[in-house]
Amino acid sequence: MESHCLNHVMTIIFAALTVSLLLPPCLATQPNPSPCKFPAIFNFGDSNSDTGGLSAVYGQAPLPHGETFFHKASGRYCDGRLVIDFIAESFGLPYLSAYLDAIGSNFSHGANFATAGSTVRPQNTTFRQTGYSPISLDVQYNEFYDFHSRSQTVRSKDEVFKKLLPKAEVFSEALYTIDIGQNDLTAGYFLNMTISEVKAYVPDVLDQFKKIVENIYGQGGRYFWIHNTGPVGCLPYVLERLPYTAAEVDKAGCASPYNEVAKFFNQALKEVVVQLRKELSLAAITYVDVYSAKYSIISEPKKHGFEQPLVACCGHGGKYNYNQNIGCGWGKIKVKGKEILLGKSCENPSVWVNWDGIHFTEAANKWVYDQIVNGAFSDPPIPLNMACHRNI
Repeated sequence: MESHCLNHVMTIIFAALTVSLLLPPCLATQPNPSPCKFPAIFNFGDSNSDTGGLSAVYGQAPLPHGETFFHKASGRYCDGRLVIDFIAESFGLPYLSAYLDAIGSNFSHGANFATAGSTVRPQNTTFRQTGYSPISLDVQYNEFYDFHSRSQTVRSKDEVFKKLLPKAEVFSEALYTIDIGQNDLTAGYFLNMTISEVKAYVPDVLDQFKKIVENIYGQGGRYFWIHNTGPVGCLPYVLERLPYTAAEVDKAGCASPYNEVAKFFNQALKEVVVQLRKELSLAAITYVDVYSAKYSIISEPKKHGFEQPLVACCGHGGKYNYNQNIGCGWGKIKVKGKEILLGKSCENPSVWVNWDGIHFTEAANKWVYDQIVNGAFSDPPIPLNMACHRNI
């Protein structure tokens, strides 16, 4: 009888050990991993996540930018909140202050290094020539590097700075979000490069991107949430300004050649993320396919409660309500002694996908956030609040 009981116990133990060996390391020791509690977010990118960087340098993006949520100019190229704002909200954090905007900023919960018009690769043109920011990703990293070291020096000087700057341990506990690449593609097109020429420099762009992630890791960054680039061939400023044939327009009305390059970029970016996971053993890196989420809302707008996905809500004239010389919030004429704004907003931005020909409306940003927050568009397929865990 004792022998039979012993055999039964040994069978149970062996089965339990077998199951634990089959589980990923994280789950083998943590059957129910706890949600992540990021104390801060450090963001890098372009206008898709700029909360005031470019505005601090070159002047505020004027109303109607900011009209829907902030009811005033907010430094964002949008009528309200961006995806990064909804990410901050989800962790109970205040909206990120732009690193370049010192007035009234509190950086204890992170900082935003993104600026509108930024690229991964430094551009050989000036901002006034092309509209692309001189604050490329390497410059954003330099700002972060300086912020990391100087913030700790300044914190030790006075009690007031301890409330405005992050503690040393925050840098290894924070979430690092990156959304950049769109401008690297369009910069080539607007310099009259061919599709093939733009594709040819994508590896160099991503080599530089990879180095920046490695550098952030070297500064203690461990948790990364990386967005790929969206369907640029569906944006009014591309449809209005770049050449394509009727045969190259897809069912959604987008210019396929430019979307194909975006997908080429995204596949290469995904491969870079795989390499980074192998090299940065302590990092948890999530690749987020915002391209698919954005294309879904553009190709099936009515299904998701939207209208006019290829026409800008705020702009002036033309098929797409976009004019590069009369942007949203700009261009005034006098009619019978009264000033009339040409680049004005539509009546109900909440049902429009595109805000100003380049960026999404707050409503569209919120929809995209709702799609990606649960991990449905992520690799690995984990939700945002579990992005601190590896091997789930």
